[in-house]
Amino acid sequence: MTIKIAVFGRKEIIERVEDCVKEQQDIEIIPFIYTKEIDVNLLIDQAFMCDIYLFTTPLSYLHAKEKIQKKRLPAVQITFDEYMVLTSFYRVRNYEKQELKRISIDIHNGTHVTEVLSELEMLDRAFYTYSYNDMSQVNIDQIVSHHVQLWEAGKIDYALTSIIEVDKQLKQRAIPSSCMIIPKTNILHAMEQAKSLVTFNKSQSAQIVAGYARIKHLQEIEKIKGIHKVRELQSKLSSILVRFTEKTYATLLTNNENQFVLFGTRGILDHITNHYRDFPLLQEIETRIKVPVEIGFGLGLTAKQAEDHAQQALDISGESEGSSCYIVNDRQDIIGPLGVKKHFDTSRLYQALIHKARLNNELSYNFIDFVTLRNNEPFSSHDVATYYRVTKRSAERTINKLLIGDVIKVVGEEKPYVKGRPRKLFQINM
Repeated sequence: MTIKIAVFGRKEIIERVEDCVKEQQDIEIIPFIYTKEIDVNLLIDQAFMCDIYLFTTPLSYLHAKEKIQKKRLPAVQITFDEYMVLTSFYRVRNYEKQELKRISIDIHNGTHVTEVLSELEMLDRAFYTYSYNDMSQVNIDQIVSHHVQLWEAGKIDYALTSIIEVDKQLKQRAIPSSCMIIPKTNILHAMEQAKSLVTFNKSQSAQIVAGYARIKHLQEIEKIKGIHKVRELQSKLSSILVRFTEKTYATLLTNNENQFVLFGTRGILDHITNHYRDFPLLQEIETRIKVPVEIGFGLGLTAKQAEDHAQQALDISGESEGSSCYIVNDRQDIIGPLGVKKHFDTSRLYQALIHKARLNNELSYNFIDFVTLRNNEPFSSHDVATYYRVTKRSAERTINKLLIGDVIKVVGEEKPYVKGRPRKLFQINM
């Protein structure tokens, strides 16, 4: 399994990261280069095809933190720790020929500086540390001002910074300074952390699927045809659902509301998504029991969430007169009704695939078949890879062509694992 890691950083830092991991065959670095850390927010949305997000500086992570938490994106940082402080001190003394005295420092966590100074028995020296660990928004001008004021007051001879922008501004003011260099060990540690997190996320349980099914107007049927007819219909529905659960590795239960309850995971989810257009379960029920039924499936990361969404889908299904089935996913998107063909202009789609996305004839026809099979419901790159039986990377290349050609658009997200990055969902843009 090749893990795609989105790396956010300046060009020189990303090149160093790529050089450090060039021998690792199980990862692929996708670079997202910025000139200022604040620009990282503009790049995050472009990395939706990656498995995990790696930030090369604490400052870039702080700028992106709100979006990362809101979207629940898997992310790691290259640590700026004691080892980085220690190696920076070594470079200042041996390469910059600067005594480790009267120095101002800025760093994400000032505790690391204190610990190194304590270990080296240098706590009596004039070190002025600026820590931005507890700041929700970091102001570069304030950090520069910290160093400038100390320099102008004659309290320091040198400035050591963790931020390249600060180093550039200090040099423009002719203040002796240098920027900390990220040790190779820290880069490799971040990569191992990223790989472990992706592997862990992919090992988590998949989405839980809950389903509710019941015969419509059951009380009216009992009044007109009697309790024996109701029991006969319930028995027929039960036998159909038993066969369905055996086929999809699900579990069937009943509750005191005359409705059937289904629970499953991958098997039942795959069956549903592969039969958006025809949905044979609904067809079989209509053919055998000849009375309207309502079915609702819910997707969730917990059983409770899946049940709540299934009830929501069942309520939607109950609003129609005839038989119907709906799905409410973990993002509360409503999909359906299943088994009802959604028409779209195949000729217009074919022209867009050929001329806008620049796909060849075979890929174009296959994609039209894919959209038709899924009844023009939203799809992910994983769905494309599964249908075409190609690698994830190959599917993503096709998705990118379709996005660039404006043939498809992003319509939502799904979260198939308890932890980890949500998958983008797409739909044809016509």
